[in-house]
Amino acid sequence: MMGFLFNQKECQELEYMLRRELEELLLDLGDKRIDGVVRVAMEERYSTVFKMYGRLVSPKELSKYVRNKTKTSH
Repeated sequence: MMGFLFNQKECQELEYMLRRELEELLLDLGDKRIDGVVRVAMEERYSTVFKMYGRLVSPKELSKYVRNKTKTSH
């Protein structure tokens, strides 16, 4: 485990970067052309970034990025 001390401006910048990464990952995960190992790696990255973002924002803000994992099988 590591610890960091950030000032307010740095916290805002980190929050912004994590939010942008979550948005990009959600967009890419919605692309049905991506599958296999790449999708698994992206899902793991999403999980890590989501947890990091959750340490900086309110539950209400975090709920905007909750991913619906229900999969339909045909």
